[in-house]
Order: sequence, then C-alpha cells, then structure tokens
Amino acid sequence: MAKTRSRGPRASWKGQLRVDLVSFSVAAFNAIGRETADVHLHQLHAECHSRIEHHKVCPIHGEVSNDDIVMGYEYRKGKYVEIDPEELDKLRTKADRALRIDTFIGPDELDPMYYDGRTYYLVPDGAEAREPYAVMCAALTKLERYGIGVVVFSEREQLVALRPVGDALIMSMLHHEAEFRQPDEVGIHKLKAPAKEIHLAEVLIKAATEEFDFANYVDRYRERLEQLIETKVKGHEVVAPEEPEEPEVINLMDALRKSVAKATGGRKTTKRKTAPKKRARRKKAS
Repeated sequence: MAKTRSRGPRASWKGQLRVDLVSFSVAAFNAIGRETADVHLHQLHAECHSRIEHHKVCPIHGEVSNDDIVMGYEYRKGKYVEIDPEELDKLRTKADRALRIDTFIGPDELDPMYYDGRTYYLVPDGAEAREPYAVMCAALTKLERYGIGVVVFSEREQLVALRPVGDALIMSMLHHEAEFRQPDEVGIHKLKAPAKEIHLAEVLIKAATEEFDFANYVDRYRERLEQLIETKVKGHEVVAPEEPEEPEVINLMDALRKSVAKATGGRKTTKRKTAPKKRARRKKAS
C-alpha cells in the first residue's frame, strides 16, 4: 500500500502584523507539537477493554453529527439565540484581523509569569511579506526588544508578546494583570530572612550556576511510562523503580552548609566584609 503524504501543520491564525505604518501578512503555527511528545492513554471498558466513545447527543433527537451543530448564546434560562460564524466574522474590522504591536520593551521587563503557555511561530504569508518579516526580526534581535500588543484570537482579544528567536518571530500569549491573585490572597506575606542564611544561599546559587541548555532536560516520566507500556505488552511483570534515599531532615543552616560544601567541593567560603556596611545602610534608610 502506498504511503499517504503527511500534511504539515495547519495555521492557527492568519492576518496582518502591524507596527505603526509597517504592515505585512503572517500566519501563526503552534510551536508545540504535542502529537509526537505525549503518550496518550485512553478510557476503556474494564470488562471487555473496548474503547469508550464520546458522542454528541441532543436530549430530544439523540446523537447528532457535527454538521447539525450550531453555536448559540443563552440569553434566558433554556432560551438561546443562534450565532452564525459568518456573523461573527462580519463583526471584525480590519484592525481586528491584525496583530497590532503598540510598544516595545526589554526582555527583562516582562516577568515570565505573564506567559500563559501558548506559543506560536509567525511565518511570512506570501513572497511580499518575507523582506519586512526579516527586517523586523533582525531589528528586534539587534535592539534586544520584545513587542507588546493585541490580537483577536480564538474569539477573544489576547495580549501578546512578539519576540525574535533565531531567524523566527514568536508570538506568545500573555495573561492580563487583572487575572492574577495578589500574594496575600494565598497567604504570602512579608517575611524576614537572616543575613547568614542569605549569604550561604547566595554562595550555593553561584556555585550551582552553570551554562544552561534546554536540550539537557528530557521527559523522564514519559520514558518510564513508555517502558511500562512495553513491559505490559510483552506480558512481563511491572517492577517499581528503586527509590533514591531521602536526605535526612535538618535545619536550614545545616542544610545550606552541607549544600554549599557539596557544590563547592569542600572549599571554604568566607563572608564578604562589605555585608555589615550594606546592612547598616539599609537599616539607616528604613
């Protein structure tokens, strides 16, 4: 049997990327390929191992096909007004169809907590878009800037960051400020940290700092899950992995000292002489 040609990923969004009067066409493709990264477990009937199916059912007419399903808004209990996708499309102005960049910031001005986890490659859509795309990517890289703006995506206005990664422009979705809880809402209040422990923690952090490479991190849980599946398919007994010995629970100072000794190879660390002066200045300022 001849192999069917695999299709590439589909664009999640298409529109104009606008920076002031500069505008060019782009298409957004999901940067995450979950279909090859995840191990999918399915729901089965315990008695016969048949796969559980999920059907779309109307309480009056029973199971319905996707072609018979429309969108609607409940304006009163049990009362809906039908909304056609073409009607939604008519509501969008040219501005709504564009990714509008309003300002530029340094990378360190954007706290990582604002990223909501959705990341898309922006690809020039058409030959005329290639040059302005390359120019914008090169300029952002040289100036070390991120663009901040908005786009209508998945039927709502989204806050986004536009950033260069190599030769590509990346669109990352952001949380709005109003979405975040305040620290005191979850029980985080201003805490006091002893100076000696702070110093040891600084030494530990510096000693453990090394060149970082994301490629060094792999999904070890997924690897063990794949091994478990292979073992069960072969009919072998599943053996739990050997648990590493848990470290003895000790107080913070001893834990920091032992960690520092391990990280520095036993080299002694001395407290910086400038620390007392810095503490005095801080105390005087308060």
